[in-house]
Amino acid sequence: MVFHYPNGQPYSNNETKSTKNQAQQLKATTLFGNRGMTLEEELNHSNQYYRLHETAVIYKKPTPIQIVKVDYPARSQAVIKEAYFKQASTTDYNGVYQRRYLDFEAKETKNKTAFPFRNFHQHQIEHFRACLHQGGICFVIMKFVPLQRLFLYPATRLISRWDAQVNGARKSIPLSDVIENGFEIKYQLNPIIPYLDAVDLLLMQQNKGV
Repeated sequence: MVFHYPNGQPYSNNETKSTKNQAQQLKATTLFGNRGMTLEEELNHSNQYYRLHETAVIYKKPTPIQIVKVDYPARSQAVIKEAYFKQASTTDYNGVYQRRYLDFEAKETKNKTAFPFRNFHQHQIEHFRACLHQGGICFVIMKFVPLQRLFLYPATRLISRWDAQVNGARKSIPLSDVIENGFEIKYQLNPIIPYLDAVDLLLMQQNKGV
């Protein structure tokens, strides 16, 4: 099946498909057993855990598509052969936590020392600006794959560095800055990524006006 962006360019998705049986994933497992999961799968697992325990209601945003070609190999079957994304995506996840709106992006890099800005798009930055203006809690969950380290990085800091690189500053966020201005998240059993603990720290920081 072929997907296209709104500008007509073909879309290539190399990510692993989401695990079909999410309920089964919520059983007690070892970290070794989850090493092959993508960041998206880990977050989907964690979000389901949070929903089941009524901690938060957070979902991955669906991407609207327009189907343009369908084959019918049999009367009871339909196979989508070609489709287009109706619009550029904003961010990956949103929902509600402690009566506050959450909106965040999840990104991975194979770089060991910095997070490249090529992982982001201008429309995502503008989406963060708009959500922050309305009082939303916005951030990026960054994964440095070679280091197996995860961080929650505030959108306010991301926007500041993004604007600076547009004006000639470096086109990446140094790991040292992520460590200093973000919140590291440690893997555990359930949820696999306890990122709401980092959200709590972000909210405490905001309440103190840091």
